[in-house]
Amino acid sequence: MASSRSLFSAALFVCMLAGAVAEDPYLFFDWKVTYGTIAPLGVPQQGILINGEFPGPIINCTSNNNIVVNVFNYLDEPLLLTWGGIQQRKNSWQDGTPGTMCPILPGTNYTYKFQVKDQIGSYIYFPTTGLQRASGGMGMLQVHSRELIPVPFDMPADEFAVLLGDWYNKGHKTLKKILDSGRSIGKPDGIQINGKSTKVGDVAAQPLAVMEPGKTYRYRVCNVGMKLSVNFRFQGHTMKLVELEGSHTVQNVYDSLDLHVGQCLSVLVTANQAPKDYYLVVSSRFSKQVMSSVAVIKYKNGNGAASAVIPPPPAENRVGIAWSMNQFRSFRWNLTASAARPNPQGSYHYGKINITRTIKIANTHAVVDGKLRFGINGISHVNTETPLKLAEYFGLGDKVFTYNLMKDEPTEGDNKLVLAPSVVNATFRNFVEIIFENREKTIQTWHLDGYSFFAVAVEPGRWSPEKRKTYNLLDAVSRHTIQVYPNSWSAVMTTLDNAGMWNLRSDMLERTYLGQQFYFSVLSPENSLRDEYNIFPTQQLCGIVSGMPMPAPYH
Repeated sequence: MASSRSLFSAALFVCMLAGAVAEDPYLFFDWKVTYGTIAPLGVPQQGILINGEFPGPIINCTSNNNIVVNVFNYLDEPLLLTWGGIQQRKNSWQDGTPGTMCPILPGTNYTYKFQVKDQIGSYIYFPTTGLQRASGGMGMLQVHSRELIPVPFDMPADEFAVLLGDWYNKGHKTLKKILDSGRSIGKPDGIQINGKSTKVGDVAAQPLAVMEPGKTYRYRVCNVGMKLSVNFRFQGHTMKLVELEGSHTVQNVYDSLDLHVGQCLSVLVTANQAPKDYYLVVSSRFSKQVMSSVAVIKYKNGNGAASAVIPPPPAENRVGIAWSMNQFRSFRWNLTASAARPNPQGSYHYGKINITRTIKIANTHAVVDGKLRFGINGISHVNTETPLKLAEYFGLGDKVFTYNLMKDEPTEGDNKLVLAPSVVNATFRNFVEIIFENREKTIQTWHLDGYSFFAVAVEPGRWSPEKRKTYNLLDAVSRHTIQVYPNSWSAVMTTLDNAGMWNLRSDMLERTYLGQQFYFSVLSPENSLRDEYNIFPTQQLCGIVSGMPMPAPYH
C-alpha cells in the first residue's frame, strides 16, 4: 500500500485546493476493499466487502459537497469503482469506468476526488472491472438538499437505504469464466434485499426497518441486480413517490412500483396501520420463473408477526408490460419544486430546445467466433489496456480506437457484430435526442454517465419521426437511466454540456461485459478550465501513456 508520506501528500494537495478558493465542504472516507464470506441467498460464497461490510458503507452527503474516497485494493485483481448517476461535472477523470481510468492494482490504493455538483437524490456506487458487481462492492450514495433549499415534503422521521435485486450464487470469477467461454450466465438464483433473502414466516429474520406509529419514513430503494426488473410493495401500506434518480417528482401514491436494473427512487411510507410486523415484498418482473423475497418492517413496541398473506405482484406478459408502461407515464417532474438549486425544476424548458442530432440505437446479440456477444448498431465494444480518455488526452487516440465506428442509425437486417472499442464523437453543448429501440424479447435498461436526460417517451413498436408527437415535452423526469420494454422503444433528450469521455451502457451486467456499450467523446473546442478540469496530478497512467510527460494544462 502507499506509504504514509504519499497519503499525507494527497491529503495536503486536497487541503491546498480547498484553501486556494472558497470551496464547499469536504468529506473524507478510507475504504478497504477485501474478500469475505457472504450468503445473500443463504449459500456461503466469496463476496467483495468494503470495510468489512456488504452492502458497503453509505456515503451521506449534501449537494455540492466534495467527496474524497481513498480506496485500498486488497483483492487479488484490479478494481475500479463508479458512482452511478453522479454527473462528475467537468471531471470524467474520476468516473471510474475502464474507458476513463486505469484500474487500482492489487496491493495499491487510489484516492477518488469528485463533487456532487448541483445534485440531490439517491445513487449507487459499484465496481466496473470484470463482473465484480456480482459479488458486492456496492453501496448507496445519498445526496441531501442544502439547508436553504426547500424540500417539497416534510422532514421524515428517519431514512432507510434498501439495495435489492437478483443474485447469483456462483460468484463473479466463475460467472466471468462462463462469459469468457462464450456462454450465457443464465437466470439468477434468487432475490436479495440488503444482502439477505428472507422467506415468509421466517421468525428469525432481523427487521429491515423499525417505524414508530404515526410517523413517516423515507425509503431510498435501488435495484442493484444484474438482469431482472423487480416490483416492490409494502404489506398494508401505500407509498408516496417523492424522488426519482435525483429529481423531485409529482407526489403520486402507489400500491407497488416497478424498479428496473440500475434505477433508484425514494418513497415515503407512513406507519398508520395496526402496530405489528409487516413485509416489504420484492418479486421479479418479466421473467419465466418468478423469484421473490421479503424483509420485515417492524413497528416499535408492536405486537404480532407479519401476515403470511402478502400483496400479489402486478400482472405479467403483455398486460403487465402495458401496466408498467402506464406507471412510467405517471412519473412526472415536480415543476414547482427546487432540487439542488433555488430555482424551480420547471424553469428549464427542455421542450422548446431544437434537436441538433438524433441517435437511434438498437441492441443486438450474435455469436462471434463461437462466442456470445452483445452490441449496439453493429459494434460490440471491447475495453482497451489504455483507457480511451487517457489515449485521447495524450494525443494517441488513433493508436487505441477509431471514432464513429458506430453510426447514428442501425443497419436494417444486419445482425453481424464487429468487435472494437466504440467511441462516438459528439459536439459540445449540442441538444441530442437518443432513441433506444429494443427488438429483442427481454426488457433492457440503459444508463448514461456524465448527464441526466429527460425521459420523454416509452412506447411499443418501432420508432419513427412522427412518434415525436407522443413525447412529454413539459414535465418528463430528468434522470440517468431508462428502461426499454420488449419490442418497444424509448426516447430521451439531453444537452451534451459536460466535456469528457462518457459511457452509455446497458445496465444488464452480462450485456455490458460482452459489448453492449459505447463512449461519447465530448470535447470543448476551447480547451479551457471553464469546461473541463485538468488531469489530476495523482491520476494513474497505464498502457501506452505510462511514463509519458503530461500535456500542456488547460487555462
